[in-house]
Amino acid sequence: MAAKLRLTVACGDYEIVRALKEGAVEADGLELVMLTGMGPRERHWRMARKAEFDVCEANVGAYFMERDRGAARADEPGSGRVSGARNLELPRWPLAPLASAARADEPGSGRVSGARNLELPRWPLAPLASAALTAIPVFLHRRFRHGFLFVNAGAGIRAPKDLIGRQVGGTNFQPASNIWMRGILEEEYGLPHRQVTWVVERSEDVAFTPPKDLRIEMIAPGKKLDLMLAEGEIAAMLSPELPRAFLQGDKRIVRLFPDYKEIELAYFRRTGIFPIMHVTTIKQEIVDRYPWVATNLVKAFEAAKQIAYRRIANPRTVPIAWVRSALEEQEAVLGPDPWAYGLTPANRRNLETVMRYTFEQGMIGKTMPLDDLFADTDLGDAGGPDGI
Repeated sequence: MAAKLRLTVACGDYEIVRALKEGAVEADGLELVMLTGMGPRERHWRMARKAEFDVCEANVGAYFMERDRGAARADEPGSGRVSGARNLELPRWPLAPLASAARADEPGSGRVSGARNLELPRWPLAPLASAALTAIPVFLHRRFRHGFLFVNAGAGIRAPKDLIGRQVGGTNFQPASNIWMRGILEEEYGLPHRQVTWVVERSEDVAFTPPKDLRIEMIAPGKKLDLMLAEGEIAAMLSPELPRAFLQGDKRIVRLFPDYKEIELAYFRRTGIFPIMHVTTIKQEIVDRYPWVATNLVKAFEAAKQIAYRRIANPRTVPIAWVRSALEEQEAVLGPDPWAYGLTPANRRNLETVMRYTFEQGMIGKTMPLDDLFADTDLGDAGGPDGI
């Protein structure tokens, strides 16, 4: 038996990858070690800072940032890539440690006006991992995000524009969910993101030098954003997850858009966008040496997804009383394949929108052609099973 190429794949524990994880679907020529036990924060951090995995589900904005900053090329000193190398795992040259914290009056010191003398880490917060990355057009995580903007019930916030000049909390600045919603709030509701102070509780996953007019403050040690929101220390919170205090029933925290589902439906009908949160990255050295890998991975992810669609259509599988009606409603709006892969016209519009938001919010210096960011896995009319 011919040996298969062994790759580690770090991704969420989604129903649409279950068949790959359990072995019901195999990628031709590949042995996939599926690592699904990490949360997104740990997974993104370990890939962005250490390049630990061969294939990794990643924040779409962070991927754009890494490509914009120029992941190491084969002809760059210390890139860790050698032309004609025979091994996949190549040594990575040590990176110099960050300098100690700058003084308050030094450019890039990380000190923010009005931050109550809190010393922020100097940006960039983390060196990029040395492995160059590309991506395959597999989008494992999508989500509408209007329902993830919360306000203090007594703060008098009735519309997004009421947040001008206020403090808005968030885990950090870079989550894809926050990139999307900042863009939507600015584009559709007239809330300029640079007229808000963004209050964060942890460092960024990817090196980031904020523009001078972008206000980011780090909360004090021991503080929790959801409690700060409940107690009125901040006016609002935009987060990838629901605030813990809200889940526990704290009535001081409410959604800015209580009818978020109807707003999200209207947004999709108007734009055709079901927001892509994550892309699937792969080390460039693998694609360079084994060009067939990218397409075979996409085919395997697609096969696993189709099994998931069939599985959840069975009301005996999913413990939801009206699962059939929920699926019918979803299909009526989003179509038969809401998690479509590939650089389709709809996915291109989706990705171009979030790239534009990433650029406008100061995280990348330019927009980039999508065809430069994704491996070509389009089989055209050669795809599908052959007849006899």
